[in-house]
Amino acid sequence: MRGRVIAAHGRQYIVEAEDGQRLPCFPRGKKSEVACGDDVEITQSSADQGVIDTILPRRSLLYRSNEIRQKLIAANVDQLVVVVASEPAFSDDLVTRALIAAESEDIEVLIVLNKCDLTEQMSTARRQTAIFAALGYRILELSALRHAEDLRPHLQGKTSVLVGQSGMGKSTLVNALIPEARAATREISQALDSGKHTTTHATLYHLDADSHLIDSPGLQEFGLGHLDRNEIEYAFREFRPFLGNCRFRDCRHDREPDCALRPAVDSGKIEKSRFATYRRLVGLNTPI
Repeated sequence: MRGRVIAAHGRQYIVEAEDGQRLPCFPRGKKSEVACGDDVEITQSSADQGVIDTILPRRSLLYRSNEIRQKLIAANVDQLVVVVASEPAFSDDLVTRALIAAESEDIEVLIVLNKCDLTEQMSTARRQTAIFAALGYRILELSALRHAEDLRPHLQGKTSVLVGQSGMGKSTLVNALIPEARAATREISQALDSGKHTTTHATLYHLDADSHLIDSPGLQEFGLGHLDRNEIEYAFREFRPFLGNCRFRDCRHDREPDCALRPAVDSGKIEKSRFATYRRLVGLNTPI
């Protein structure tokens, strides 16, 4: 049987077969590299359980990692929707890391600025998102409590994954767009025997036949240990016009003579805060 993974919780998965049947499944072997959104081949081992035999080729894979382990977020996604809010304050660094992960996989990005009804906090949040807007990233302002439907046209015909820090309003958006999501999550949780811990796994919901939304657990960090320095620097969109123009091919953009990036920072063509984030990511600790 072929199917798609629509929920992932540890080593337990729910696979939706092509005929619509949903089956709790486990991977073969001790190591699991299955992600929500994966297309898989399974063998039904009993009336109510299956085994994942093969992960079919992916067109994208979004994940985070550190020196010890990696955490798969979603596979076969077309769009990353980063949810931030006017309150509580969000982390520029975490957003930048998520964007880098998306850029490395050629995944489209949409930044949703939620809680726009909190007008007193909006000026600070808008200043933060303006940096990303200047780089060409799309910004959508809305209030999930009142205008969640404003997001729906941006999800049409795509498989999108929602990411963001806890408290940004992801669950509110999902429940507004997909009223049956709570019930679906409870059913999946029961099938996975995960009890009340429904927010600890990624879940895929169908908006329509061609549009799908993956809700992921709230993030507090986004490690990029799986990317090398060249991949990280290329993921900064504003760096690309200058890459390859340094005197040295392996320039780290630190203290090397005739570096092409540092003058771009000094002239304002590259935002200093973004350059500082790049330096932290590649382990440069000397002052800019």
